Amino acid sequence: QVQLVESGGGLVQAGGSLRLSCAASGNIFNINRMGWYRQAPGKQRALVATITSGGSTNYADSVKGRFTISRDNAKKTVYLQMNSLKPEDTAVYYCNADLLRYGSLYSQGHWGQGTQVTVYS
Repeated sequence: QVQLVESGGGLVQAGGSLRLSCAASGNIFNINRMGWYRQAPGKQRALVATITSGGSTNYADSVKGRFTISRDNAKKTVYLQMNSLKPEDTAVYYCNADLLRYGSLYSQGHWGQGTQVTVYS
Protein backbone atom coordinates (compact mmCIF):
# COMPACT_ATOMS: atom_id res chain seq x y z
CA GLN A 1 0.00 0.00 0.00
CA VAL A 2 2.74 2.46 0.96
CA GLN A 3 6.46 2.34 0.41
CA LEU A 4 9.59 4.34 1.22
CA VAL A 5 12.64 3.78 -0.97
CA GLU A 6 16.05 5.21 -0.09
CA SER A 7 18.90 5.84 -2.49
CA GLY A 8 22.26 7.59 -2.56
CA GLY A 9 24.30 5.62 -0.06
CA GLY A 10 27.78 4.41 -0.80
CA LEU A 11 31.46 4.48 0.04
CA VAL A 12 33.06 7.89 0.51
CA GLN A 13 36.34 9.23 1.86
CA ALA A 14 36.36 11.31 5.03
CA GLY A 15 35.65 14.94 4.25
CA GLY A 16 33.51 14.04 1.27
CA SER A 17 29.80 14.40 0.64
CA LEU A 18 26.77 12.28 -0.16
CA ARG A 19 23.12 13.07 -0.74
CA LEU A 20 20.49 10.57 0.31
CA SER A 21 16.99 10.53 -1.14
CA CYS A 22 13.82 8.85 0.07
CA ALA A 23 10.68 8.74 -2.04
CA ALA A 24 7.27 7.81 -0.70
CA SER A 25 4.62 6.17 -2.83
CA GLY A 26 1.31 4.38 -2.52
CA ASN A 27 -1.98 4.99 -0.74
CA ILE A 28 -0.96 8.31 0.83
CA PHE A 29 -3.29 11.16 1.65
CA ASN A 30 -0.77 13.29 3.49
CA ILE A 31 2.83 13.15 4.68
CA ASN A 32 3.54 14.77 8.01
CA ARG A 33 6.99 14.58 9.58
CA MET A 34 9.78 12.94 7.56
CA GLY A 35 13.19 12.10 8.85
CA TRP A 36 16.43 10.18 8.73
CA TYR A 37 17.77 7.76 11.31
CA ARG A 38 20.95 5.73 11.38
CA GLN A 39 22.20 2.55 12.99
CA ALA A 40 25.84 1.60 13.34
CA PRO A 41 26.97 -1.94 14.20
CA GLY A 42 26.33 -2.67 17.87
CA LYS A 43 24.40 0.56 18.35
CA GLN A 44 20.73 1.46 18.62
CA ARG A 45 18.98 3.27 15.83
CA ALA A 46 19.30 7.01 16.42
CA LEU A 47 17.66 10.11 15.02
CA VAL A 48 19.72 12.13 12.56
CA ALA A 49 17.31 14.81 11.34
CA THR A 50 13.61 15.47 10.90
CA ILE A 51 11.54 17.92 8.90
CA THR A 52 7.87 18.79 9.23
CA SER A 53 5.47 19.40 6.38
CA GLY A 54 5.93 23.13 7.01
CA GLY A 55 9.71 22.93 6.76
CA SER A 56 10.73 23.06 10.42
CA THR A 57 13.89 21.03 11.01
CA ASN A 58 15.60 19.29 13.89
CA TYR A 59 19.10 17.79 13.95
CA ALA A 60 21.14 15.58 16.18
CA ASP A 61 23.99 17.53 17.77
CA SER A 62 26.54 15.29 16.08
CA VAL A 63 25.48 16.38 12.58
CA LYS A 64 24.58 20.04 13.07
CA GLY A 65 26.39 22.26 10.61
CA ARG A 66 27.30 19.32 8.38
CA PHE A 67 23.99 17.72 7.35
CA THR A 68 20.95 19.39 5.83
CA ILE A 69 17.51 17.84 5.56
CA SER A 70 15.01 19.06 2.99
CA ARG A 71 11.84 17.85 1.28
CA ASP A 72 9.95 18.20 -1.96
CA ASN A 73 6.27 17.74 -1.20
CA ALA A 74 5.30 17.51 -4.87
CA LYS A 75 7.72 14.60 -5.31
CA LYS A 76 6.92 13.11 -1.88
CA THR A 77 10.65 12.96 -1.29
CA VAL A 78 12.96 13.83 1.58
CA TYR A 79 16.69 14.44 1.16
CA LEU A 80 19.69 14.41 3.43
CA GLN A 81 22.72 16.34 2.21
CA MET A 82 25.76 15.11 4.12
CA ASN A 83 28.94 17.17 3.99
CA SER A 84 32.28 16.89 5.80
CA LEU A 85 31.64 13.22 6.44
CA LYS A 86 33.51 11.47 9.24
CA PRO A 87 34.20 7.77 9.82
CA GLU A 88 31.83 7.90 12.79
CA ASP A 89 29.01 8.69 10.35
CA THR A 90 29.30 5.14 9.01
CA ALA A 91 25.94 3.43 9.46
CA VAL A 92 22.85 2.17 7.73
CA TYR A 93 20.64 5.20 7.14
CA TYR A 94 16.89 4.70 7.32
CA CYS A 95 14.14 6.96 6.04
CA ASN A 96 11.07 7.43 8.23
CA ALA A 97 7.81 9.17 7.46
CA ASP A 98 4.53 9.74 9.29
CA LEU A 99 1.98 8.87 6.62
CA LEU A 100 -1.74 9.50 6.65
CA ARG A 101 -3.34 6.91 4.41
CA TYR A 102 -6.62 7.34 2.59
CA GLY A 103 -9.46 6.27 4.85
CA SER A 104 -7.45 6.63 8.05
CA LEU A 105 -7.87 9.20 10.81
CA TYR A 106 -4.31 8.98 12.11
CA SER A 107 -0.76 8.96 10.82
CA GLN A 108 1.53 5.98 11.20
CA GLY A 109 5.27 5.80 11.03
CA HIS A 110 6.82 3.88 8.14
CA TRP A 111 10.39 2.82 7.50
CA GLY A 112 12.44 2.35 4.38
CA GLN A 113 14.79 -0.58 3.90
CA GLY A 114 17.89 1.47 4.63
CA THR A 115 20.97 2.44 2.64
CA GLN A 116 24.56 1.84 3.69
CA VAL A 117 26.90 4.80 4.16
CA THR A 118 30.56 3.97 4.74
CA VAL A 119 33.12 6.69 5.41
CA TYR A 120 36.82 5.77 5.34
CA SER A 121 39.90 7.75 6.27
